[in-house]
Amino acid sequence: MKKAGLILLRHAKSDWGSGARNDFDRPLAARGRKDAPRMGKWIRKNGFIPDLILCSPALRARETLAAVNNELKVRDKAIIYEDGIYGASLDVLLGLIRKYNQRYGNIMITGHNPGIDELLCFLCKTPPPVTENKKLMTTAAVAILEFEVGGCMSAAASGELLRLIRPAELPGII
Repeated sequence: MKKAGLILLRHAKSDWGSGARNDFDRPLAARGRKDAPRMGKWIRKNGFIPDLILCSPALRARETLAAVNNELKVRDKAIIYEDGIYGASLDVLLGLIRKYNQRYGNIMITGHNPGIDELLCFLCKTPPPVTENKKLMTTAAVAILEFEVGGCMSAAASGELLRLIRPAELPGII
């Protein structure tokens, strides 16, 4: 990215029937294990490589990021597991962007809804497109936002949505 960028990645489809003790420990479902690497390939092929990745420590988010990062090859030291992303409100996510925005040009956040949806709607200059079912960030969806260099990546309506891509919108083989 030539300008400062933000990549939002919602975790891939999780397995509600996994028998996990709690929501935090729920793993990816088979569909999630298939979709996550495809989204990683799409991100890489389109040149949106982050300088820093912030990720929820929940199992399904970590598994999503691991599959995506197999394609991106971002160094482990550029990945931070932020406890606050799990169940994060809009304010928490904006606070994390402010915390890291000055040191890193391109940031990726791997997290959960409703926080990721709220963040995308807050930052976009124009309303982002929804699916036929009125969903925004479906599981494993990726949103790419661009901001003016030196500008604030956490101000309302400050980002230009370059792409919003969902697994169902990708061709079978990338």
